[in-house]
Amino acid sequence: MEILKRPMGDYQTNCYIVKIDGKDLIIDPGMGATDWVMTNVKNPVAILNTHGHFDHVWSNSELQKKLNIPLYTPKGDIMLLQNSSWMPGLPPSTPDIEVNGDQTFVIEGIEVKFHHFPGHCPGCSMIEIGDVIFSGDFLFEGSIGRWDFPYSDGEAMRQSLKKFATWTFDKPLYPGHGNATSVRAEQRHVDYWLRMI
Repeated sequence: MEILKRPMGDYQTNCYIVKIDGKDLIIDPGMGATDWVMTNVKNPVAILNTHGHFDHVWSNSELQKKLNIPLYTPKGDIMLLQNSSWMPGLPPSTPDIEVNGDQTFVIEGIEVKFHHFPGHCPGCSMIEIGDVIFSGDFLFEGSIGRWDFPYSDGEAMRQSLKKFATWTFDKPLYPGHGNATSVRAEQRHVDYWLRMI
């Protein structure tokens, strides 16, 4: 597996390309991601959204048209793909596959697991592919996603953190912003964040 990362737009949102078994998975194509993605994919098979905030999905529609591949988006965030109160110019996109909670897909022979962790937004998810996890805006290095946005829910975030704390394995985490971390490293901060919310 090879992982390419490029921070995109004013919010430096990480867009990832996962190269595995000769195929490319595109994760969270944000603002201005299209040219970079087109330059770096050879055999793209899917676009995956960790959640629906504009800075993670801005280039969904353009890449769907250029690459003719399916878009997977958590069901709870589909309404966010059509408009954004923060960025009214968001190009609307429509997922081909609605991800319903914790759900596993096999995409061109690659197992892709969505883990639902709402709170930052209704559909917020982490995506597990092989030995790595893409944590979107649920978890960052030493931090978590904000829970004071429209459609955010502090109590849902608390329950998501408790669920995450029960994981018994360690894997690298590649977040939606900033540097990579790991399951174990972020589990050490769960009690702190539960007190803060």
